[in-house]
Amino acid sequence: MQLSAAPYEERLTAPRSWWLISFLVGVSFALILLPFGTLPLLGGLVGGTAAAAVVTSAYGSPRIRVVGDSLVAGDAKIPVSALGAAEVLDGEEARAWRTYKADTRAFLLLRAYIPTALRVEVTDPQDPTPYLYLSTREPEKLAAAIEAARAAHV
Repeated sequence: MQLSAAPYEERLTAPRSWWLISFLVGVSFALILLPFGTLPLLGGLVGGTAAAAVVTSAYGSPRIRVVGDSLVAGDAKIPVSALGAAEVLDGEEARAWRTYKADTRAFLLLRAYIPTALRVEVTDPQDPTPYLYLSTREPEKLAAAIEAARAAHV
């Protein structure tokens, strides 16, 4: 697989505060098990923290990549030739596109803790998906990488 002219990769990691919440879930489990003794208390702390950390890590694991002539967003892999114009969305516009402007047929890689996004039109007539909504911390760089990959593989 060839790399694109402007490779791009981003992992949509969960914010640091969620990791603190994971620890507090473990503390909650420990307090629930406190009446049963020290060993169950420690088991609740470790087990609860580990379970919450696994959930947090899984939710923050999707990646957005531009590789070769494809955009890979989470589980979706789309050739850049099937993509149209990319629109950078600021916080207010991103909120509008994930609420009242949203199309139920659109592909959403949405993370509410990331305020900015990129909306990319899908131009493939065989694909019923009208656009991709991708939460990203660097929408300008992603748009530039998609454009560079499209130009490199024309």
